[in-house]
Amino acid sequence: MNKNLHFSPVVELTRGGIVESTHFGAIAIVNSHNELIAWYADPETVTFLRSTAKPFQAIPFIEHGGKETFNLSLREVALICASHEGTDEHVAVAKSIQAKTGVRENDLLCGTQPISHQPTIDAMALRGETVTPNRHNCSGNHTGMVAYARLLGLPYGEKDAPYIDPNHPIQKDILSAFANMCGIEPSKVVIGVDGCSAPNFAVPLRNAALGFARLCDPSGLPDKRLQACQTITAAMTGNPDMIGGPDSFDTHLMQVAGGKIIAKGGAEGYQGIGLKPGALGPGSPALGITFKISDGDLGSHTHAPYGYARPAVALEVLRQLGALTPAEMAELAAYGPEFTIENWRKIRVGKGYPCFQLEKTT
Repeated sequence: MNKNLHFSPVVELTRGGIVESTHFGAIAIVNSHNELIAWYADPETVTFLRSTAKPFQAIPFIEHGGKETFNLSLREVALICASHEGTDEHVAVAKSIQAKTGVRENDLLCGTQPISHQPTIDAMALRGETVTPNRHNCSGNHTGMVAYARLLGLPYGEKDAPYIDPNHPIQKDILSAFANMCGIEPSKVVIGVDGCSAPNFAVPLRNAALGFARLCDPSGLPDKRLQACQTITAAMTGNPDMIGGPDSFDTHLMQVAGGKIIAKGGAEGYQGIGLKPGALGPGSPALGITFKISDGDLGSHTHAPYGYARPAVALEVLRQLGALTPAEMAELAAYGPEFTIENWRKIRVGKGYPCFQLEKTT
């Protein structure tokens, strides 16, 4: 069976005037009533959200009063939903959450990873500093998980009952909240292990898009969940620099959009976007957008740390929907939709551009 039947061409890359390679993908766009508004290729494609799931993973902690119990700021809540770049500011906010919640850095089971923000790398080298778990892009997310276990009075240590175990009560709560937001039974969510060792989820793109639509318009949800969603979206739109960082497309998109869009990318070419009610004009409904670049859009053959097909597709989707003004598109032009391909000497050798048209319901 050809598993690529789920995907169709989304971005072409040229060199010397011909198409050299093509990225394939699939897109789903859904409103908060679970109506498929637009799509490309197969919106039922099942794939892992990876870090795009983080805003949903934060819901039970916020829903159970974690923000108020520990007196967390919206900036701190944003880091719990983040894939940050490990800058000094990100680490300072992680430490602040930990000080308030009683979490220790060595409680985190995310491991360590190299960071990509060059000014931070240079500053750490001058200080003789090595990476620790707080520099990991998931440190805020993991701090929130441990804080949730502490809030409930549950064990969470690696030797007794590790909080990353899919059978741990907090992970069951997270799965339940995620599945509910996405309109799918928990038993139908495919569970995998993320790069940070926490459980991760695979669902159809259409269901994940519903989750983002409900984050942006939780009006039909129970009151506690409604308030949790509003807290999370306010944290993300109010502190976009916490969600990614200086080199992050998510951060720059939310900064330019001025509160009408939430964005959260994930590894291997996944992207989630939520449009707030009114983002497409007065009276327009909230929309959730999810898509997957089938080859993972890895940056190894580019000069972008996470590839460039995903930002280009995101901007083309938003352009086709009319979600960004021409001025806003111009501010984000470095990401696409059309972009220049340069070699290591900064010589222009080709270009990339989206090559898809959304199908829309009438």
